[in-house]
Amino acid sequence: MKQTYPVTFRKEVMEAIYSRFCRPLLLSLFFLQSLALFAQKGVEISHYLLPEFRDGVVLMRDGRRNPAKLNYNAASEEMVFLQNEQKLAIAEPSLSQVDTVFLHDRKFVVHNRKFMELLHQDDFTLLAYYKCKVIPPGKPSAYGGTSQTSSVDSYSSWAAGGRVYDLKLPDDFEVKPFNIYYLRDGDEWKEWRTMRQLKNHFKKDKEQLDQYLKEQKVDFNDAAAVTRLIYFMETTNHSSQN
Repeated sequence: MKQTYPVTFRKEVMEAIYSRFCRPLLLSLFFLQSLALFAQKGVEISHYLLPEFRDGVVLMRDGRRNPAKLNYNAASEEMVFLQNEQKLAIAEPSLSQVDTVFLHDRKFVVHNRKFMELLHQDDFTLLAYYKCKVIPPGKPSAYGGTSQTSSVDSYSSWAAGGRVYDLKLPDDFEVKPFNIYYLRDGDEWKEWRTMRQLKNHFKKDKEQLDQYLKEQKVDFNDAAAVTRLIYFMETTNHSSQN
């Protein structure tokens, strides 16, 4: 005679099987899917400062405020705006009339006829000049290498064709961003292209600087980290002199 079980008993057995075997499998599949999506998105290094054009305001010296969709192009070293679906750069004669560009909670000013981010302005002024090297792939050459000349020619044709203003570069292009900093303490401007130059500026306070860099790992291309370092050195130096 075939044995039957109550409905409640069968339900309890099915729930136990699901909890023991099915649920962990589903969670694992969900976890792997999440990892795959994360890997697909990745961290994209672009020749633009921001991943997309965002609402901003261009404040002119005469007080006019011009709202626009803006982004900073580190390859062309220009502030770019959208107008009727076209990407245009702020250039002369307007460039010399710009006071400040407000973009995504950040401020940019014109220094040496270039747009630079205003990182700090109080007892000292610190600017960051964002640049990058765009390296196209070289064509294969003899002995399994690549031709540097073909790479330069490829970049020239790419830039001349206006593609430097595209948000996305070709997949085989490489972008190497780097920063230059300008510090004004009093009436004099100091330019730093390397961490060595920055350290040389604070050589009188070498012990304090070395201790800070020992406790805080500072990437020279991390503008926020460099700002914190300069603020520490400037405020510590000034307070010790008082």
